[in-house]
Amino acid sequence: MSTKAQKVTQIAEGAEALKGSQAVVITDFTGLTANDMNAFRKSLFAIGASMTVIKKRLLKYVFEKEGMEFDPKQFEGQTGVVFSPKDMVETAGTVYKFAKTREMMKVLGGFEVGEKKFVPATDVVSIGKLPSKEVLLGQLVYMLGTPIRSFMVVLNEKSKKTAN
Repeated sequence: MSTKAQKVTQIAEGAEALKGSQAVVITDFTGLTANDMNAFRKSLFAIGASMTVIKKRLLKYVFEKEGMEFDPKQFEGQTGVVFSPKDMVETAGTVYKFAKTREMMKVLGGFEVGEKKFVPATDVVSIGKLPSKEVLLGQLVYMLGTPIRSFMVVLNEKSKKTAN
């Protein structure tokens, strides 16, 4: 059992982590092995995020301390909270890629900290499935370049016909 001082410290640490975050993703990690948890934390560290295990009752106080209404008691299982300085797209992508390989892990929801808005689990997973910004920009450049390439082929063929 935790003492009152430990609980107060955990709430303060959670509130501090929340202040430095743009996005929060809440997961249920019930059934994951210690090695899986270490691998998950390592993947989060790569984007500057961290995962903390906070009791649901204390997590409610963490959000209240920052002026956000949220009741984590609606979720079953053990809650792991991912605090990330990155936006929801990058954070959800990292969590989704890991959860996809571990069927025990579930995404329970998320929070857009700047907007103080809860994001349902289905939306977090949908956001996580999106390709990265670099991939999307590459697709856009390709789409914009295709008509130009086609036009150049037509001009090239026209010039061959007029040269003959």
